[in-house]
Amino acid sequence: MNDLNGLKQLLFEELELIVRTTTNLIHKIQDEHWGYRPAENMRTLQELVHHLVSVPATDLLILQEKSEAEIRELEASINADGVEKDKLINWMTSGLADVKSYMSSLTDEEFMQKKTKPFYLEHGSSQAKWLIEIVTHAQHHRAQMFNYLKEQGYEVNMFDLY
Repeated sequence: MNDLNGLKQLLFEELELIVRTTTNLIHKIQDEHWGYRPAENMRTLQELVHHLVSVPATDLLILQEKSEAEIRELEASINADGVEKDKLINWMTSGLADVKSYMSSLTDEEFMQKKTKPFYLEHGSSQAKWLIEIVTHAQHHRAQMFNYLKEQGYEVNMFDLY
C-alpha cells in the first residue's frame, strides 16, 4: 500500500470511529431530551443529531458540486425521519459507505489535485482536503452532541468517544 492510500485508510478509520461512537451516543438519548436546546441561538438535540448524521452524505454531495436544492432535499429526507434512531444511524452509516466508495475510486492524482467547488464558495478544495473536512466536521458535531448529553446528566465520558 502506498503512503497516500495509507493516509486515506487512516482517515476512513477515524470517520468509522466517529460513526460508531455517534451511534452509541444516539442510542443513549431518551425521548424527553430530543427537544433540549442549550441556548436560544443553538440547535435542539434533535436538530443537531439530524445535522450530524447528514455530514458524510451532504458533504459528499457538496464536494461533488451538487446544487443547494439537492443538498436541502437530502436534509429534508433526514429531518422527516424525526427521532427514529435506527433510521438516523442508517443515514450516517450509508453516508460513510458512499464517502469511502467515492474517495477509494479516485486515483492518487485525483485525490490530491482534483479541486471541486461548493455552491457557497468562490474557490474549490482538493478531494484530500474534502476528506479531512468531512472527518473534522463530523468530529465537531459529535463533540457538541456529547456536551448536550453531559448537560442533560447522561453518564458519558471520554470512553464514549473512543
